[in-house]
Amino acid sequence: MTNRQKILIVDDDPNIAELISLYLTKECYECMVVGNGEDAVKAAGEFEPNLMLLDLMLPGMDGYQVCREIRSSSNLPIIMMSAKGEVFDKVLGLELGADDYIIKPFDTKELIARVKAVLRRYQPAPSASAAAKPKGKYVEYPDLVINLTNYSVEYKGKPVEMPPKELELLYFLASSPNQVFTREQLLDHIWGYEYIGDTRTVDVHVKRLREKLGEHPSWAISTVWGIGYKFEVRN
Repeated sequence: MTNRQKILIVDDDPNIAELISLYLTKECYECMVVGNGEDAVKAAGEFEPNLMLLDLMLPGMDGYQVCREIRSSSNLPIIMMSAKGEVFDKVLGLELGADDYIIKPFDTKELIARVKAVLRRYQPAPSASAAAKPKGKYVEYPDLVINLTNYSVEYKGKPVEMPPKELELLYFLASSPNQVFTREQLLDHIWGYEYIGDTRTVDVHVKRLREKLGEHPSWAISTVWGIGYKFEVRN
């Protein structure tokens, strides 16, 4: 029997939280509900969820602080939920490490679709022995292997943890070396045409990729000023 995937719902409105839990339980997810940031951080370790639905406006430790705390030690997928629809709030959430951002009030079907999309893309990085010989859909450069089949990245022989969207963006760029893509093209391909976002979302993810991969003499994610980005392969 396959274990059900676990969803941690963090919202201080018990009515909203229980409604979300009801719908996700019908989709065969195992749900846990907590109402504040401190309990969310604790539950993330004890409940060991596959994904966290995180409201921003929480008593005490708010959603941004929770996300920052989780990201300091875990790659747990996080979907932020908020009535704040300003671009600044979205970008800040993504910059702190959220995988997606949904604005309240939302349609339950949309929330479920986003949950399924994030979970479908996310898989833990394989062990070093399993990653020794890449299989499936992958690209390889000196010191770098990006595997889209099992959503893993290996840099200098060690696994690098990154959320699904970061990995997909890296894979897409690296699959077309030296080809320039506009921010709009990247947003459309990685997040989908239906994604209501801002092109700065791309900038945030590129910044995080650069922080994780650093500088390499053979390749780099280069900015093409006034246009967008490319995966530059150097001779």
